[in-house]
Amino acid sequence: MDGKGLMKIKDIQSLFHKELDVIYGKEETDSFFFILIDAYYEITRMQLALKPDYKVDNADAVLSALPLLKDEQPIQYILGHTEFYGSPFKVNKHVLIPRPETEELVDWVLKQTTDKQLTASSYTMLDIGTGSGCIAISLAKRFPNAKIYALDVSKEALKVAKHNAKLNKVSIEFIEANILNIKTSIQGFKNLKFDVIVSNPPYVREKEKEFMKPNVVDNEPHLALFVKDENPLQFYEAITQFAIGNLNEAGLLYFEINEYLSKDMIQLLKKNNFNKIELKQDIFKKDRMIKGEKTNE
Repeated sequence: MDGKGLMKIKDIQSLFHKELDVIYGKEETDSFFFILIDAYYEITRMQLALKPDYKVDNADAVLSALPLLKDEQPIQYILGHTEFYGSPFKVNKHVLIPRPETEELVDWVLKQTTDKQLTASSYTMLDIGTGSGCIAISLAKRFPNAKIYALDVSKEALKVAKHNAKLNKVSIEFIEANILNIKTSIQGFKNLKFDVIVSNPPYVREKEKEFMKPNVVDNEPHLALFVKDENPLQFYEAITQFAIGNLNEAGLLYFEINEYLSKDMIQLLKKNNFNKIELKQDIFKKDRMIKGEKTNE
């Protein structure tokens, strides 16, 4: 359909429902529609309710999203941006779309932080597997004096994260390295010390793919999502080993975790002499985060 010329927003909405309800259902289709008209035309749901005959003179932008949604592409990738912890972030196929559960992880880190730490220029934090940079950047905005580092193995993901750091006007030192082979990745980095290490590493087992929506499995980077069934804690074990040597005394290690592996994660931290281990559920009452404090051996 040609979107040039005046077109009623309500007619576009009807077309969305005709094409997408069978895939997403009426409620989610409406959600996509209102996100798009707000992004492209700055028309809100309330404004359309008050003025149902609202017309736009070029509907190409919103109509071009229709076949992409029919192909079950994530709306965040279609728009090229999303919001995380109140801040804007560019996203594309090279990075995971930030989730609300990860916002909860950031919030937990902040709530565990004292006023003295918030303002200390000597405070150091590391985000491992930064992706879009959402964790590191959100922390940097709230720790203006701290030294924030962010690591990822993907060169393309780091390009996105660096763009997002500029977008959000924060200073972060980005490091391209493989945490599974950190000893040979970057000379000197392995000797840095941190007060906090936080990570949302790949944790979805391959056998869980069948329970996931196609828009995730078919579009988001598998490098950042999946782990082998036979070694689901691979990244957690590597990060924990790194943390043993690179956390300061009483330094804190935070993880987002697979809800089915919470007991294994507790055992992993205990085995490596972390104490004050705390497991935290997300808003859906699923075991989603864990924290441990480094102890001196």
